[in-house]
Amino acid sequence: MLDRTGIAKRIAQELQDGWYVNLGIGIPTLVANYIPEGINVEFQSENGILGMGPFPYEGEEDADLINAGKQTVTMLPGGSIFDSSTSFAMIRGQHVQLTVLGAMEVAENGDIANWKIPGRMVKGMGGAMDLVASAENIIVAMQHTNRKGESKILKKCTLPLTGVGCVKKIVTNMAVLEVTDQGFLLLERAPGVSVEDIKNATAGRLIVEGDIPEMVV
Repeated sequence: MLDRTGIAKRIAQELQDGWYVNLGIGIPTLVANYIPEGINVEFQSENGILGMGPFPYEGEEDADLINAGKQTVTMLPGGSIFDSSTSFAMIRGQHVQLTVLGAMEVAENGDIANWKIPGRMVKGMGGAMDLVASAENIIVAMQHTNRKGESKILKKCTLPLTGVGCVKKIVTNMAVLEVTDQGFLLLERAPGVSVEDIKNATAGRLIVEGDIPEMVV
């Protein structure tokens, strides 16, 4: 199975030249470290950064330069810093071509739950609800199952929803899945993971057509 880095590397292959991309908290932030050669993208953070670079090396951190997840980041030449109202105007105005989010659950119709577990203290939903309401291209980076081995790829979400019918593709530690009208279409499997393994770990409707290739990361 893939680790967090492997998931980020696979998602980085989805980037297209000239795109503006928002990276959510967690695994998605790692995508900035693995931009394919020859691809130029602008990473946007909803706390007010455009032109965000990879994570800084140890000892080179600037505590005043952080992303939406409060992690220290770098800025690329030409990058800019602005207020949250300008940042969310970019998001709500659909000027971001790709949003990469983490998730606790994804349903087979593209619903996503990623902001709250009932009974646990949370600071708020952050920018997630604006992102899922505005973005036309959402890729989710997540683990296929929880710590108990239970599927997080479901027929229907059990946690409070962040967005409805908005997820286009999912990259997990086991598979790449596309959300379709018929369910989760299996596109690729992680190295060493069989189709049967993925079937057993997926609670939602899984569509398998032909030979499924291994991911290249």
